[in-house]
Amino acid sequence: MKKTLALIAFLFGAISVQAQDTFPTRSVYLELGGAGLPYSFNYDFRFDKERMNSWGMRVGAGGYATENDSFFSLPVMVNKLYGKGPHYFEMGFGLTFFAFDEDSYSYCESGYYDQNGTYICTSYGESDYAFILPVDGSPSLMGTMNFGYRRVPVDGGFTWRVNLTPIFNNNGFWPLYAGVGFGYAF
Repeated sequence: MKKTLALIAFLFGAISVQAQDTFPTRSVYLELGGAGLPYSFNYDFRFDKERMNSWGMRVGAGGYATENDSFFSLPVMVNKLYGKGPHYFEMGFGLTFFAFDEDSYSYCESGYYDQNGTYICTSYGESDYAFILPVDGSPSLMGTMNFGYRRVPVDGGFTWRVNLTPIFNNNGFWPLYAGVGFGYAF
């Protein structure tokens, strides 16, 4: 009887350990702010599919278009998670490629009104585009870092994150940019 109980306990323990080894190592999420700049849709995965607290990568895309303006961003980051599920500290670094419609950032320096009262611009000037930091035209790159908290349920499902995302380029460094993300881990 003792051997039977020991065998049942061993098998039950082995099944429990096996069930705990299936951590969600991938996620899709929407991030507001962060490396995608205004916002981005992202896919994140771990290089080691057996461990959540390991190195991984995220790739995303964001942007918008209005009648007079357009913007596109492509964040790519390598990150490492530290901790034990469901709570992780996240650190990462990467680059965000972005492009925007430069024509929408010109302004009229001088002009005149015609006989119908319509303003006619005779000289255009270029305004400097900046997203937190000035940039040298389009397309451009922004360096990004990531320090934050990520909650990933052990069995998968709703995941969220809050990050401090310092950004930098050849025109400066801004340490206080942040992001928040919501999504699904699987």
